[in-house]
Amino acid sequence: MTLIKSISGIRGTIGGEPGENLTPLDAVKFASAYAKWIKEASSKNAPTVVIGRDARLSGAMIQSLVQNTLIGSGCHVIDLGLSTTPTVEIAVPLEKADGGIILTASHNPKQWNALKLLNHKGEFLNGVEGQKILDAADEESFSYASVDDLGTVTVIEDYIDRHVELVLAMPVTKVDAIKAMNLKVVVDGVNSTGGIAVPALLKKLGVELIELYCEPTGHFPHNPEPLKEHLGDLAEAVKKHQAHLGITVDPDVDRLAFMTEEGEMFGEEYTLVACADYILSHKKGDTVSNLSSSRALRDVTVKHGGNYHAAAVGEVNVVNKMKEVNAVIGGEGNGGIIYPESHYGRDALVGIAMFLSLLTEKDMKVSELRSSYPSYFMSKKKVNLVKGMPVDAILNDIATKYNSEELTTIDGVKIDFEENWVHMRKSNTEPIIRIYTEAFSQQAADDLATRFIAELEEIAQHHA
Repeated sequence: MTLIKSISGIRGTIGGEPGENLTPLDAVKFASAYAKWIKEASSKNAPTVVIGRDARLSGAMIQSLVQNTLIGSGCHVIDLGLSTTPTVEIAVPLEKADGGIILTASHNPKQWNALKLLNHKGEFLNGVEGQKILDAADEESFSYASVDDLGTVTVIEDYIDRHVELVLAMPVTKVDAIKAMNLKVVVDGVNSTGGIAVPALLKKLGVELIELYCEPTGHFPHNPEPLKEHLGDLAEAVKKHQAHLGITVDPDVDRLAFMTEEGEMFGEEYTLVACADYILSHKKGDTVSNLSSSRALRDVTVKHGGNYHAAAVGEVNVVNKMKEVNAVIGGEGNGGIIYPESHYGRDALVGIAMFLSLLTEKDMKVSELRSSYPSYFMSKKKVNLVKGMPVDAILNDIATKYNSEELTTIDGVKIDFEENWVHMRKSNTEPIIRIYTEAFSQQAADDLATRFIAELEEIAQHHA
C-alpha cells in the first residue's frame, strides 16, 4: 500500500493507515492544504474550484471528502461529476474559477486514486505552488469557515458535451471529411469516463461505433494502462468487426493509443508523432516532448522545417518548454497530446480529432500510415540501488564519461548517439535509476539498455 506526494498532487492506494495510503484523513488534509493555498493565491474572499472525477470505485467517496472540505474551507465548488482530466482543465478558465481538482489515478489500477491539482489557468501546478501545498499539509495549520461563510456547490452535468463541441469547432478538425470516410471504429473505454467522452465525439463525427467496455462502472476489465499486453480484447474486436481502427484511452482520458485495422498497436509513442505530422503540415512551427519520448517526433518536425525541443519528464515541464519556444504542438510519448490552441494539457479527444483528420488527407490504411514514419524501438529498464546511494553522483560520472557525445542533463542524463539514445534518471519514489533506450531494432534497444545497466552498476560499486 502506497501514498506518493508530489508537486502535482497526491496519489495512493485506498484503505489502510493514514499517512501510508490515501485514506479519508489524507484526502481531507490535502484538500485543506489546497484550499489554504488557493485562498492565498486568489484575490477573492471565496475562491471557486472545479472538481471532476473518473469512474473508479473510490471516486464518489473521495469526491465527497474533498468537496466538503473545500466547502468547509469557504470555497465554492463547481461539480462536474463524472468527467475527464482535459474536461476539467478546459472548464477552469471557462468558468473563471480559481483552480481545479481532478480525482483520478490516471492509468493506475482500481485500488488507486489521486488528487490532481490545477491553477486558475486549468494547468498543473509548478514546483513552487506544489511545494506550498505539500508544506501546508505537513504543518496541518488549517482554519475553516464559519457557518455563514461556508462555500456552495454548483452542479454542471454537460461539460463533456461542451468539451466535445469545442474539439469539433477547432479549425483543424475536418468534421465533414471525417464523416465522408464512413469509418468503423472499436473503442475500449476501460469502463471509465472515456466510455462517455470518446463515443460522444465519434458519434458527432459520423463514425460507426463498436463500444467495448464503455460503461463507466469503475470495474476496469483489464489493466487500465493502454499498452499492447492489456489490449487483447480490443485487437480481437477490431479484426472481428473488420474495423478501420481501434481507439483506447486511460481512465481519465489524457492518454491515447490507436490500433491498426490488423489489430496491431499503432504505438503510444506514435500518437504524438502522427498528430504533430498533421498539425505541422498546416502550420509551421516547433514541437516539444519529454526526454524519454521517441526520436520520431524530432524526425517529423525537421521534415516539416521546424525545430524539436526536449523537456524534463513531467507534463508541467513539457508545457513550460512549449510556452518558452512557442511550440505549435507537444506532448509526451505515453500518448499525451498537448495542443495550445485548445489548452495546455494532454487531451485524448483533441488527439482523436487530429488523427482522424490526418487520415482524411493521407487516404491510406492506419497500418500504412504507421509504416510511413521512422521505425524506432524502445526499451525501458531500471537499476536497483542500495538506499542512500548517491544517485546524482553516479549520473554525474556517466555524464563525465560521455561528455564528448550530445548530452542533455536537465533531467538525469540523456546521451544522443547517432543511431540511438539512452536516458537515465532517478526515481523520485524509490532507490532506482530508470533507463530508457531507443534504437532501430528491439534487440539493439535492449542491448543498449543492458550495456548501461552494467556501466551504472560498476560506477555504483565505486560509490559503495
